[in-house]
Amino acid sequence: MYRLKSVFAVVVFLLFSAIPALALDQTPMHLPIDHTALTINSAKGDIPFQVEIADTDEERERGLMFRTDLKDNSAMLFVFDDARLVTMWMENTPSALDMLFLDDNGRISAIRENAVPFSRSIISSGGPVRLVVEVKAGTAKRLGLTIGDKVRHPAIEAIAH
Repeated sequence: MYRLKSVFAVVVFLLFSAIPALALDQTPMHLPIDHTALTINSAKGDIPFQVEIADTDEERERGLMFRTDLKDNSAMLFVFDDARLVTMWMENTPSALDMLFLDDNGRISAIRENAVPFSRSIISSGGPVRLVVEVKAGTAKRLGLTIGDKVRHPAIEAIAH
């Protein structure tokens, strides 16, 4: 009986000591807003977005997880080291998103609208891309975005061919 109580005490201790680590892990990542707006050239003209740039593995992995504060004029730009098939998912992401997959010249090559919050379904670029822009769901439709539309920002121009 004493051994069972000891095991139970250890389990309870481990459980409660892990709770702060889990809570800390769920802290949303807020990257600095870049001083230059990201601009999407849409059917409605040039639309500026305040942009956070995720250009490290850790930043790209975390992205907009746990974020509930995305505004209509906010975006996150994911910059990859080379053009490749990119897959994303929405695990731990409470806000529905539109994803714009861009080639290395900043042209939209795929649009995935209304990604489902908390989903583990894979969202694929469908082909090689160098960049991804995540915006609030409904943005692509609201702006009339289409394949081939241009997205501009110095981070894109720095890798353009």
